[in-house]
Amino acid sequence: QVKLVESGGGSVQPGGSLRLSCVASGTIFSFNGMGWYRQAPGKQRELVASIDRGGNTYYGDSVKGRFTISRGNAKNAVYLQINSLKPEDTAVYYCTGRFGGGTQHYAPPDYWGQGTQVTVSS
Repeated sequence: QVKLVESGGGSVQPGGSLRLSCVASGTIFSFNGMGWYRQAPGKQRELVASIDRGGNTYYGDSVKGRFTISRGNAKNAVYLQINSLKPEDTAVYYCTGRFGGGTQHYAPPDYWGQGTQVTVSS
């Protein structure tokens, strides 16, 4: 059974930084793409960033220049460096993995993590 586990969330002040981590287990195959979605209270879930097997990345407009996604040396590990945090970044962040979709960053994920809370407030 494939399982994704996130870590690194927490509470920070505006302008602070966090590094989210996600590691998958239960598969010997590498995901074509891994990504991070977030969902704030009362809002739809949105794709924040994604990266494909070739290292090509996608960022949502609201996070460009502040968030950086990367894949680790370990198979099926992905990280999200979040800088210059704003209160509007407050949300539950979900790690995702997909085997299909090629380089299509918006291709539906096959697997989701349980989510990690990021709270930005003064």
